[in-house]
Amino acid sequence: MTDPVLIANCSGFFGDRIDAAREMVEGGPIDVLTGDWLAELTMLILARQKMKHGNGFARTFMTQMEQVLGTCVDRGIKVVSNAGGLDPQGLGAALAELAVAVGVPVRIGVVSGDDLMPRVAELMAGGEHFVNMDTGETLAEVGVRPITANAYIGGEPIAAALAAGADVVITGRVTDAALVIGPAAWWHGWDFAAARRGDQAVLDALAGALVAGHVIECGAQATGGNYAFFADVPGLEQPGFPIAEVAADGSSVITKHDGTGGMVTVGTVTAQLLYEVAGPDYLNPDVTARFDTIRLEQKARDRVLVSGTVGQAPPPRLKVAMNYLGGFRNTLTIVQTGLDARPKADLALRTVAGVTLEQAEALSPSDLAAASRLDVAEMTAVLVDSALADPATPEQAQSFLRITVKDTDTAKVGKPFTQAVIEATLSSYPGFFPTTPPGAASPFGVYWPSTVARELVDVSVTLDGQPITTGPGAA
Repeated sequence: MTDPVLIANCSGFFGDRIDAAREMVEGGPIDVLTGDWLAELTMLILARQKMKHGNGFARTFMTQMEQVLGTCVDRGIKVVSNAGGLDPQGLGAALAELAVAVGVPVRIGVVSGDDLMPRVAELMAGGEHFVNMDTGETLAEVGVRPITANAYIGGEPIAAALAAGADVVITGRVTDAALVIGPAAWWHGWDFAAARRGDQAVLDALAGALVAGHVIECGAQATGGNYAFFADVPGLEQPGFPIAEVAADGSSVITKHDGTGGMVTVGTVTAQLLYEVAGPDYLNPDVTARFDTIRLEQKARDRVLVSGTVGQAPPPRLKVAMNYLGGFRNTLTIVQTGLDARPKADLALRTVAGVTLEQAEALSPSDLAAASRLDVAEMTAVLVDSALADPATPEQAQSFLRITVKDTDTAKVGKPFTQAVIEATLSSYPGFFPTTPPGAASPFGVYWPSTVARELVDVSVTLDGQPITTGPGAA
């Protein structure tokens, strides 16, 4: 098609505004409704959900589909979402049940293959060491066992599902921008194989769609949310969600529905462009976009043209998001009432843990724990010295010492820690008290960023349960 494709976002994270899908569908013309549910932490949340409830998808997506599925099918609006999380097939089945219940004929495409958990041991035996991108350590060296391991795959399988006739495409861990790249490539007929052969026009088009996807992936952050100059943003109580009008050459106009809060300016778009960017080369499974070639122009109110993006070949390896259970932690915050917050915090630390505030500020968490008399693996203590010299209220007279302990043994970070704090309540400095009652320790997860060779990732696409395409490297 020669007209731009209007791709609207209705979710930037698992927990975003539940009415956003209906707002985007009913607020004006769109061709595709997308939603991003998955952050690194979300995969851990979904893993715990799957352990407890047997499903690992974002259930809020179903709530939104109850509101808009019929309208989307009637108007020919395609829906593309990574809400499948750790269970894209399960979400596809749940959506199919909903469609039958409400009497809406819908064809459902499911993209899977990103979940590497069943294959981690096999891949490690074959030479994939899953090196931590931050520390350089390998899984084997640290000796941890992940509970999630998901490769980031791209927009090509999404485009394949749409080309096969899907009304809704459910994915697992695709890149955030793939939710725009896939629909744009399907709409305009971009040839991924040509891009792999080095066709510059296709590489540039895909790179432009990648940029558009990056701009709208975080929902209202592109329309004034989290904006440094938030006081300039009208209607920020409920900003409209963004729309990318992606043209055949990959350029796009970022906008929003008329009459909604927020704003789309070169400033808001720039702020989102720089979000989570490490350098000029922005890598994606489909293409690498050169962010130092992007041009922005305010074309009209709430309309910013994004153009000029140069594309390069995608990287040979795919990013992998892993999470493992790091153990258990417990936190108590102790109030320092009045002046002399530092000596009071120092006394509290010596009383509770046998260490000084100076040690807490100088030592690593593991070294501080070793120096303390608490039998834990890690310990941190942070003083927030916030009391005013001449307070008008009790709240203005308070500073806070936040002590956190971690260990693989939940018992060690439970009563032995909290009891030491509570016992000091009447026998320390004046105004000593914790902000909350003592509680049990809670589990915490650790994120492990890594990579895997793309040819080892077997991506599959089904339409109404029947396979469309499958195979290694189609990521």
